[in-house]
Amino acid sequence: MAIFLTAQSRVMIQGITGSEGRKHGTRMLAAGTKIVGGTNPRKAGQTVSLNGSDIPVFGTVADTMAETGADVSVIFVPASGTKDAVIEAIDARIPLAVVITEGIPVHDSAEFWAYACANGNTTRIVGPNCPGIASPGKSNAGIIPADISSEGRIGLVSKSGTLTYQMMYELRDIGFSTAVGIGGDPIIGTTHIDCLQAFQEDPETDVIVMIGEIGGDAEERAADYVDQHVSKPVVGYVAGFTAPEGKTMGHAGAIISGSSGTAQAKKEALEKAGVRVGRTPSETARLAREAIRRI
Repeated sequence: MAIFLTAQSRVMIQGITGSEGRKHGTRMLAAGTKIVGGTNPRKAGQTVSLNGSDIPVFGTVADTMAETGADVSVIFVPASGTKDAVIEAIDARIPLAVVITEGIPVHDSAEFWAYACANGNTTRIVGPNCPGIASPGKSNAGIIPADISSEGRIGLVSKSGTLTYQMMYELRDIGFSTAVGIGGDPIIGTTHIDCLQAFQEDPETDVIVMIGEIGGDAEERAADYVDQHVSKPVVGYVAGFTAPEGKTMGHAGAIISGSSGTAQAKKEALEKAGVRVGRTPSETARLAREAIRRI
């Protein structure tokens, strides 16, 4: 089993004819993803060749869904058009929209997230500014390399794309049910808590690894959720122990102010909830191995 993205997922790409859509669409298809179509309003009726397969191009998300049964959209649309692309996906009521694009204005993210909420949250948004979702051996929606890990029983939720890749590689021999890169922007759709809940309910996930970073209070809120609702072992890592106060580090949301949002404060909140927290990614991987062995 997997969360959000399974072997049965039928994936479309918004922006399939652009360079990023083509490049990563080719990778996704090679990983076994069922890519059934894509959109470009100016090239509807044409096809795009990915790995020798001719993928149909449609004018809208709704048309793609009607013709192909697509239930996941991966969005590779430039930042200036991403808000409209996500709103179109929400209007079409696609169950899952994975927003890879970075550099989206916070106001745009707030607007399409509010629009999703106002429309009953029928579309789960992952991202923006995220690497996507990988369920090894089943499907891959986004830019996570497909050859760095294997299918297994660890669930991973991470703000950082790079640390997602590192953790998947370090634990490749054990493997993952699903890895979800939720993105590091100040406003994102799917949160740590959403993934913790889904992994808790997934019978084929035995251990959860949670990667956070400085800034905001998402990790503290996740710690409260773990304390109250998660019975499976959770291992954590918080990036940014050496980050200077008041300086944005990499992600737009990774900024601390005074004692708020520091890695140490997040580590303490997680450990209070029973989460074992590593000081480095490699130590976190070791803690995950220990948790697997104890099951």
